[in-house]
Amino acid sequence: MLARRPQVALVDELAHANAPGSRHAKRWQDVEELLDEGIDVVTTLNVQHLESLGDVVRQITGVPQRETLPDEVARRADQIELVDLPPELLRRRMLHGEIYSSDRIEAALTHYFRVGNLTALRELALLWLADRVEEGLQRYRAEHGITAPWETREGIMVALTGGPEGETLIRRAARVTARIPGSELLALHVVPSDGLVRGDQAALAAQRALMESLGGSYHQTTGDDIPDALLRFAEAESVTQIVLGASRRGRLSTFLRGGVGHRTIRRSGPIDVLVVTHEHAAGISCALRLPQPSRSTGPRRFWAAIVLAAITLPALTFLLVLLDEHVDLALALVLYLLAVVVIALVGGLVPALLAALAAGLLAD
Repeated sequence: MLARRPQVALVDELAHANAPGSRHAKRWQDVEELLDEGIDVVTTLNVQHLESLGDVVRQITGVPQRETLPDEVARRADQIELVDLPPELLRRRMLHGEIYSSDRIEAALTHYFRVGNLTALRELALLWLADRVEEGLQRYRAEHGITAPWETREGIMVALTGGPEGETLIRRAARVTARIPGSELLALHVVPSDGLVRGDQAALAAQRALMESLGGSYHQTTGDDIPDALLRFAEAESVTQIVLGASRRGRLSTFLRGGVGHRTIRRSGPIDVLVVTHEHAAGISCALRLPQPSRSTGPRRFWAAIVLAAITLPALTFLLVLLDEHVDLALALVLYLLAVVVIALVGGLVPALLAALAAGLLAD
């Protein structure tokens, strides 16, 4: 071939070994030399010869593959065409003697070329080629700066907080995925950039195990703005649907602070957001609860600030009453403000707000 230098060379069975003493041990190495010399090559390859699928093929057929080909060699092809024959048609060709000689037909049909084996190998070929197409699509999107998801396939992503509702959300998303052939199931937990632990880590571990048992994948990302982190990951992974749990906070808290679900929906653009109710979702009752400790300080400093406010503000008020003739209103307000700032530094936002309210009442 090198001597005749054709424009195109046909080389059968890319994965096979050459005869002993040949120029190269493997036929794919011959092909690489032809390509280096500017000769285009059209070749053939059976899916069972791909190196990455060796264990799977052996499990299916019971036959180890002696001839294998590095996947990277096949991936470098400019074009891959799938010759997709139904198992029955392939077996019919074999019966007609179009593949093996007559003395090998019966053994082949009853062992390696059983319908179940051929169906499984056919599915492996389709899946491997689908991954190749997906790689090409992602490369094209990166080269052209395309970030918006393309709905070439459905990607269902569950947002996990570490709360008790996680398993309900995973199962709901798995049912959605099962109804959509070719869809992908993912779970994402957003870790704050300050490194502080959020959610129940034991619950997250159990939810990760459940996700993987259902054929999905578990991921973590870092971010302080949860909706933004969810949507950035969704765009990167071409997610088309996000599954969120209904808020466990009360309506007043959600209204004042804005729920994650509401903010995610508002920013989601073409990505659908499914909000799933669960038994832990907040009801419509208005039961009074003690304020929760600030996330940035922890419960010990939170309650220390509450105690500090309970002691400092009455003591400051008593002192100002004693010095009433020597302290004007402006100085009194500055002293109250200083006390509130100190309480905020100790315990965070909630104790500071309570202290400010109490200081206003005491100043009156």
